[in-house]
Amino acid sequence: MYPSSLIEETVVRLLRDSECRLPPDVHAALRGALDKETEEMPRSQLLAILSNVDMAAERSVPMCQDTGLPVFFVRGRCDHRVLEAIRKGVARATEEIPLRPNSVDPVSRQNFGGNLGNGMPPVHVEPADTGHLDLAVLPKGAGSENWSALRMLNPSEGMEGVRRFVIECVVNAGSRPCPPVVVGVGIGGTADMACALAKKALLRRLGSRNGDDALASLGSTLLSQINSLGLGPMGLGGSTTCLGVLMEKAHCHTASLPVAVSLNCWAARKAFARVYPDGRVRFSQEGFD
Repeated sequence: MYPSSLIEETVVRLLRDSECRLPPDVHAALRGALDKETEEMPRSQLLAILSNVDMAAERSVPMCQDTGLPVFFVRGRCDHRVLEAIRKGVARATEEIPLRPNSVDPVSRQNFGGNLGNGMPPVHVEPADTGHLDLAVLPKGAGSENWSALRMLNPSEGMEGVRRFVIECVVNAGSRPCPPVVVGVGIGGTADMACALAKKALLRRLGSRNGDDALASLGSTLLSQINSLGLGPMGLGGSTTCLGVLMEKAHCHTASLPVAVSLNCWAARKAFARVYPDGRVRFSQEGFD
């Protein structure tokens, strides 16, 4: 239904957009953080970040030397041709943008180039009978990815247990994920589903309210409590440790309460495309309503 060449070109554009231009919601959050900070050290860090962002967009070069591993989310009718086109697009983008080839064999550490290899790039597919194909990319650098965490809570721990675990994750990570961070939280499902949900949550627009009132309330509480930790930009102190806490949930086993946390650095990169069968493509860095 969708020409492979169109999907390939779309993937290259998505990666260029996400790597070189910070999404408007993230850029606005950083500007807002700068307005709130009063001390010299956190302000200097935020000014340096924003200057870096502006130069990257102006020169169309990646805003961070760790261009990450591209994680894709696909919704619609997706077959093997779409998946192969995504792989080809990643290889092209690695060469053309260029991106750092980060994918290596976990045992030998050998790098075959192109950000490809077994299981690369990760593609999460949500089948849907729609008149279009939605593609989203989330480039994930190791500085933040290395502080991902999963815990299988006892259901009796409830949302208070979730709150404690998220705070613990941010404290343990400290300055290493390059704050101010965006915190993605996945609740429910199975162990692997919770991890995928935490990453999917990072695609949400900063400031958007979760449709579940309990999660929305918990997210607001966590944002306030994380920012009260005083870690600040790049861990050098300040009132802005976190730009947003974003959550997704799925039903789970009656005897389980899986919780996963996926941290994103200040370079919270993401881009979206909606591909139509007639060849039209809509691009966005804030998603589609």
